[in-house]
Amino acid sequence: MKRIFVSACLMVALLSTASAKDGSVFVDLFNGTNLDGWTQRNGTATYQVEGDVIVGKTTEGSPNSFLCTDKLYGDFELKFDVKVDSRLNSGVQIRSQTKGGTPSGRVNGPQVEISIDKMAGYVYGEAAGGWMTPDADRKPHDKFIDGEWNSYRVLAKGPKIETWINGTQISGLTHMERYQSHPKGFIGLQVHGIGAGQGPYEVRWRNLKLREL
Repeated sequence: MKRIFVSACLMVALLSTASAKDGSVFVDLFNGTNLDGWTQRNGTATYQVEGDVIVGKTTEGSPNSFLCTDKLYGDFELKFDVKVDSRLNSGVQIRSQTKGGTPSGRVNGPQVEISIDKMAGYVYGEAAGGWMTPDADRKPHDKFIDGEWNSYRVLAKGPKIETWINGTQISGLTHMERYQSHPKGFIGLQVHGIGAGQGPYEVRWRNLKLREL
């Protein structure tokens, strides 16, 4: 009986390990306490922790800023909630890199748009050729709610990137060229640059969770 019990426990442990390896488990990208595991790249915007939220705030005259995961990801499902000031454009980088692979190099790669201009959820190539979602597929929509928390889901598998906002699918993009140049990279939280005499504006993220596929 004891041997059966031990065998059962071992089987549960093995199944749990396999489950973690096959990507069925979501992990928190933000520990809810500090920004360990993240590094800021480019720009001088500020990032701080307020409760269970990461708050990015613009700095006048700064170029785009990015708070990036130290870990790199290829195929994954990403979920997060975001709230952005009405006059600020933002985004979340996926599979992104820095030019030359250096810490100070220009951040580049696919970006999932965060904005109130009816283009939220489409995919932009930050310093990588502009819009990845074709013009004909970028249909204006009202799924992103101004002044509220909005829930995003991003599924990146091979050359296909799918996005949802508040449960509605926005994009189902297949982009082989960008997949070949950016098959893997960091997740980055963007605070968009602003000009002189503007801001400060804020963008907030919470419930950042990812499972590798």
